[in-house]
Order: sequence, then C-alpha cells, then structure tokens
Amino acid sequence: MSLGPLMVDIAGTELSSEDRQVLAHPSVGGVILFARNYRSRAQLGALTDSIRALRGPPLLIGVDQEGGRVQRFREQFTILPPLRTLGRRYTEDRRDALAIARTAGWLMASEVRSVGVDFSFAPCVDLDYGVSEAIGDRAFHADADAVAALAVAYMSGMREAGMAAIAKHFPGHGAVVADSHIALPVDRRELPSLEADLRPYRLLIENHLSAVMAAHVVFPAIDALPASLSHRWISGMLRGSLGFHGCVFTDDLSMAGAAAFGDIVARARLALAAGCDMLLICNDRNAVLTLLERFKPGGADLNPASQARLVRMRARGEPPLNVQQSPRFHEAVVSIQRLTAPPALVLTEGES
Repeated sequence: MSLGPLMVDIAGTELSSEDRQVLAHPSVGGVILFARNYRSRAQLGALTDSIRALRGPPLLIGVDQEGGRVQRFREQFTILPPLRTLGRRYTEDRRDALAIARTAGWLMASEVRSVGVDFSFAPCVDLDYGVSEAIGDRAFHADADAVAALAVAYMSGMREAGMAAIAKHFPGHGAVVADSHIALPVDRRELPSLEADLRPYRLLIENHLSAVMAAHVVFPAIDALPASLSHRWISGMLRGSLGFHGCVFTDDLSMAGAAAFGDIVARARLALAAGCDMLLICNDRNAVLTLLERFKPGGADLNPASQARLVRMRARGEPPLNVQQSPRFHEAVVSIQRLTAPPALVLTEGES
C-alpha cells in the first residue's frame, strides 16, 4: 500500500476502533499528534508503535514542536524557547546564535524522534513584521538574512538527528494581521515586495530543504486562491522559480483561511492540483470521513514523484531511545538554558 495524501489527527492517548479504520484507509498517509495525545513518554512511544504497526509502509507521524507557545509535548520534554529568543541572540552575537540554533534543532528533533515521531513542522521562517499575532515570537527575526541563517543552522541540527525540516508558512504569514486559523488573511503586496519573505526559502532550498508548509494566505496580486491551494504559488513559484523538489504540506484545510474556497473535498482537490503532496485535516473528524468516502485514491494521489517525496519525510536511522541520558543532550540543555537565563545583575558602586 502506498502513502495517501491525507494527514489526519486522532482523539486521545491510544487508538480507538474508528481511528484504526480511518488510518487503514488508502487515502491516509500520516498522523499529526497534539497535546491531547500525550500523557507520558512511555504512553507516547506505545501510541506511535501502534500507529506504525497498522500498515506497511508505516504511516508518517508528525507534530508541532517548535518551542514557545507551540510545543505539544511538554512534561518530560525540554521546554524550548520561542524562536525569537534565537533571533535576539543573533543581534547580540551572530556566531553564538547560529551555534545555539543548530543545537536547538538537534535537541528538539532528538527528543521527538526518541518517542517514534518522524518530524516536527519546524522551523517557522516567517519574518517578524510586528503585526501578526498568529506568528509573533514564533518568528526568528525581522531581518530576512538573519531568519535565513538561523533557519539553515536549525535545519542542520534537525538533520543531524535524522529529521527532515519543514519550513513554514510559505510564502509568508508574518505581514498579515489576520490569523488563518479563524479568518482569511489577505496580503496585498506585489511579488517584488515579497522578495524578503522568499529569501529564507531560497537559502534553505540551496541547502537541500526537505519540505515546506504552504500558508492559507491570499496574495491577490499573484492569485485569487490562497498559496496552499494555488497552482501558481506551489507549482509555478515554489517548484518552478525557486527550484524546490521536496515535499509540500498544506496547513490545516479545516482552518478558516481555507474554508472560503469550497467544501473539504473541493479544498483537497485544489490543493492536490496546486502541487501539494500531503493535506492536513485536523480537529474535524466529520471532514475526514467525508473525504474518505468521496475522495478516492488515484491520479495525483499515487504520483510516483509525490510518493518518493513523502517517503523521504520518514525519520532516518534508529530513534535515539536514551537520548535524554546522553552527554550531548545535557550539553544542549545547558546551551538552551543559557540562552533563556535572565541577565546577571551587576551592581555599580553605591547601588544595593
């Protein structure tokens, strides 16, 4: 059985009978996990084992483990700072920030891999324009070159741990106020004005970026459809002009940013026609069941090139089961703690 183009969620800390039926469907190729799916490291390892045992080849398993406010697994995991913390360090000391970014990427990926997860949807490479509440401190920096350098370092750390990086949210979510979870963001800039947003992708692609997540943001000067559903953006700009040959994920198709463009079946068809490889549908089991009934595998779903891209998203090498006991892990945690520690209080003469 091949990997289908749908990535879906599950309700709890173990698979229900309905989950098993859904995940066995040939249109499904992956599972995204959330905080509700986590109780302990042992429980999570058992859950990922049970997901992998359902099919051959095993389903892909992903999670959002960026750090800051977007970290699904917390207890018994290192609490990771938001990426903006790395950007602030970059402004102070570029070399040190790049070293810590690589360490942070390795640390995040190693911990996630140790419980059987293939990849995290990271890093976020949106620019910090200071207007997007949805992005905010999830962005490394306001400067495109700083974002690009930090993202490459972070990706390198993930790669060392055997994990593929997924840069998001293409082509950029940082310059719009609206949050695509609850509204349709519209960015009215012309294409030349988006060059800074695209610069991190150019450098990441030069360094063999594995995957991209496309944003539910409309750029009307380029296309009336959001980037996630746009052939012009995905096949034309990303795969064509930027020369990207990796895997393309949509953001969650149940989000309000996509809902204006037809029912769930119409959105899925638009995304596949645009050139996306895997479509996320989260927190809407009815939408998933509708797709499984009406959206039959075939055509673009079984495109050999798309299948190859999906297979390359699987974590490489044996998972580091005892990573939290390793000297490198402890050194990495110290580096992260140093990054987030408050500055030392220095008293001048006459102060107390």
